[in-house]
Amino acid sequence: MENLFDTHDDPEKLDEDFTPRGEYNWTDKRLKNKLRKLSTVISKIGATETGEAPSLLGVAEVETTEVLEQLVATKTLQEYNYGVVHYESPDERGIDVGLLYRKAHFEVLESEAINVYVETEPGVQDYTRDILHVHGKLLGMPVHVLVNHWPSRRQGAEETAHKRIAVAQRCREIIAQIKDKNPDARIIIMGDFNDDPHSEAVKNHLVQSDFYNPMVFLLTRYEGSLNHRFEWYLFDQLILSTNFMQLHHNPFRYDASKIYNDVSLTEFKGKFKGNPFRTYAGKRYLGGYSDHFPVYTIFDINPMKTN
Repeated sequence: MENLFDTHDDPEKLDEDFTPRGEYNWTDKRLKNKLRKLSTVISKIGATETGEAPSLLGVAEVETTEVLEQLVATKTLQEYNYGVVHYESPDERGIDVGLLYRKAHFEVLESEAINVYVETEPGVQDYTRDILHVHGKLLGMPVHVLVNHWPSRRQGAEETAHKRIAVAQRCREIIAQIKDKNPDARIIIMGDFNDDPHSEAVKNHLVQSDFYNPMVFLLTRYEGSLNHRFEWYLFDQLILSTNFMQLHHNPFRYDASKIYNDVSLTEFKGKFKGNPFRTYAGKRYLGGYSDHFPVYTIFDINPMKTN
């Protein structure tokens, strides 16, 4: 969502830059413009293949439940009747993860925000985003969803790698708890990992033999979900437990994963042509959508199919 803040100053968060008098001059007009643009994108993700708006949508960099409720209430999205799952996290800036779900497609059975302990240096805690765990039924099929936003690389990829490894390990603890109750549980891990599919935290600590990461095939020299200094990265990923891959007697089967990088979401000229059309470049307002492209996964759902 690239810093989807409300316009109010919360004294308990470092959000004063995203207020009308703050560094980013974040006004109601700019917020409404962003919500309008985001809602248009959301309605189109996967629509060419399925004719539908997404059933589930994991989001990162949102400040409050309020802004998500404003998003799903936009003219474009209100017909899909999305519900919102969001919890405040200890992130110092106040940006959290959340889950949007179409109430006709998904039933929430339980949800929780799971704290993650990471350190900037030995003994000094870094307050990062929680992992959002939502257990529900997706078109009648029980699933667990883990929505993530791992610590950034701002101080350097290698210098901060231990933080993302810690979150990966916390995810594995949650997965183990889920499987203790149901060894055959279907689990979807999604989010902004601030790491590529081949990075150590994802490849060696999160994705083990019980999971499949289809995103490894999407990152190339020419495509990704974000671009930094003219190099593509794929921090945004959807990772699936292997029971989604079962070919036979599988009524809820993985079909495809893609990056939604329609030309309308890109810079259309200049040296950054083809990059995500972002809301801000530094502190300069561009009025775009986000600095990341969304990624999506399609499932083949047919209760009668047995092969």
